[in-house]
This record gives sequence, structure tokens and C-alpha cells, in this order.
Amino acid sequence: MQFERDTKILSALLALAACLAFSNPRAFAAGYPDRTIRIVVPFAPGGGTDVIARTLAQEMARDLGASIIIENKPGAGTIIGTQSVAASAPDGYTLLMGTFANAVNPSLNTKLPYDAHKDFAAVALIARSFNLVVVNPASPIKSIGDLIAVARAEPNKLSYGTYGTGTSAHLAGELFKHMAKVNLTTVPYKGAAPAITDLLGGQIQVIFTTIASAASLVAAGQLRAIAVTSAERSPAFPELPTVSEAGVPGYAAEAWYGLYAPARTPPEVIDLLNKSAAKAVQSEAFKKLGVNEGLVMVAEPPAALDRYFSVEEARWRKVIQDAGIKIE
Repeated sequence: MQFERDTKILSALLALAACLAFSNPRAFAAGYPDRTIRIVVPFAPGGGTDVIARTLAQEMARDLGASIIIENKPGAGTIIGTQSVAASAPDGYTLLMGTFANAVNPSLNTKLPYDAHKDFAAVALIARSFNLVVVNPASPIKSIGDLIAVARAEPNKLSYGTYGTGTSAHLAGELFKHMAKVNLTTVPYKGAAPAITDLLGGQIQVIFTTIASAASLVAAGQLRAIAVTSAERSPAFPELPTVSEAGVPGYAAEAWYGLYAPARTPPEVIDLLNKSAAKAVQSEAFKKLGVNEGLVMVAEPPAALDRYFSVEEARWRKVIQDAGIKIE
């Protein structure tokens, strides 16, 4: 009888200890990570976000001594992959590579299956990027000043190509129209390649496009870059002015990449992941990626990502509302 009582008491104590370990973030975080971590990328493999996430996973895995895999979950303008992370256990083993889309989706879709603020915990703002403003090299437009002058002289005659409603390439153009007070006709495409093909063919006159889609063509002289959309000049294109300094003061349109965890993930886990991400972006692999992709590495504390996100969300909400942009 005494043995049975002792066994029951021991079992109860072990069960209580297990419960306390999972309810106490410090106890839980002490053994983290002890299994594979997933970073969900809400895009198809091979794109810029995927490349950045895989580089991050490789460097963080080395630092944390754990396996980190990438899980691509594209669809519905990043909503499918993002929702899967929001619904995951807040244990630090499922993370999200967030992007520009996270800040604009709440304004484009009023029925999101998650709350962009309440359902996620910021881990680190990894990097910021920008778009290039490009034209046909045979075009008389050689600067932002030229673009504004021609657009004002011939309202609605100039057109710019977009690919995907609410993408950075789309909204960078809408912000330009609003701040420069010009009219450009929006021409939608299914991707950067067909838009660039029509730019080269003269069907459209300008694109606010990504570095990945245009850098090699600019280097080969097949496209003319006239500005960068970032707030500061880029080391990758030091000769190019920003749109702001070239004639539209205050203009800035950036792409960005931020690491998130589900809400209620233990603070100690968030802190460990943040410090590991900060180390990762200082690696040689990331330095090389920064040059190739025109990235500005950041990896600041989680609060910095929260602040950045709020500013981006407010800025693009106004652009989307003013332009009457909706997801059909």
C-alpha cells in the first residue's frame, strides 16, 4: 500500500513538473531547440524571399545547433502560408518569413483569417530592399524629372507595368503617381518577365521593378535604370539617385523581410532567435546575398520590427485607399 501511494505521489509530481515546464517560458526555453525548426515561406521556391529564408536558415542552424528547414506554402497572396503559422503552436518551432505583403494585406483584404498584429510575435527585421525605376534604353526619359515632365505634358499617355495587385512593384508606382501628382495608366501583368518584354517592345513606358528581375538587364544595357525607390542610395547602385532626391521629396518604397513566430511564443525563445538572426546577417553568405539582391541588412530587436511594420501598414493603407485598390 505504501509503495502504491508513493508511486501515485511520484506520478503526480512528475505530471505537475511537466505542466510547469510548459507553462513557465523560462523552463520551456531552457532546452530549446531540441528538434527541427520550420520557416514557412508563403511564396513558391526560387524567388527572392525563398533565397533569403534559405540563407537565413542555413546560418541560424549552424549557430543554434539545430536543423532548420524551409516549407514553401504559396497561395492567396501569401495568406495561406501566413495563416498556417498563425495557427501553429507558440513553441518556436514554426516561424514565418514575413514580407511587404504582411503590411498591405490587411488593407487589401478585410476578411483575413488572422490578425496581423495579435496573432504574431516579431522576432527580427532581417533586411530591407527596394525597387528600380526602369525604362527602355531607347526612351527619351533619362531621369525622374523627365518622367514627371512627360507625364504632365501628356496626361494618361504614359503607362507603367505591374505584376500582382498590392505588390511592391504595383504600390511603388501608385505612391509615385500620388506624390508626383502625375497620371500613369496601370497595366497589369502576371509576372515581371512579360512586363519587361512589353517595356522593351514599347507597349509600356516604365516599371517599378525588383532588383532580381532587372539588375542583369540593366548591367547588359537592355534596360535603363533611372532611380532607386529606397530612402537612401544603394551601395549596389551608387550612381543612381533616389526618387526622393531626383524630384519627389519624401518618396520611399521598400520591400522588406522579417522573421515572425506565433503569438505567445516564450520571450526567451524570441530573444534566442533574434540574437541568432543578428549573427546570421553578418555572415559572408549574407554579405554576398546583400550585394546580389541590393539588400540592407538590419536584424534589430523585435520591437524595431513592430514599429517598422506599423509605419509601413499605415503608409500603404493610405495609398491603397486613395487609389481605390481592391483584390478582385
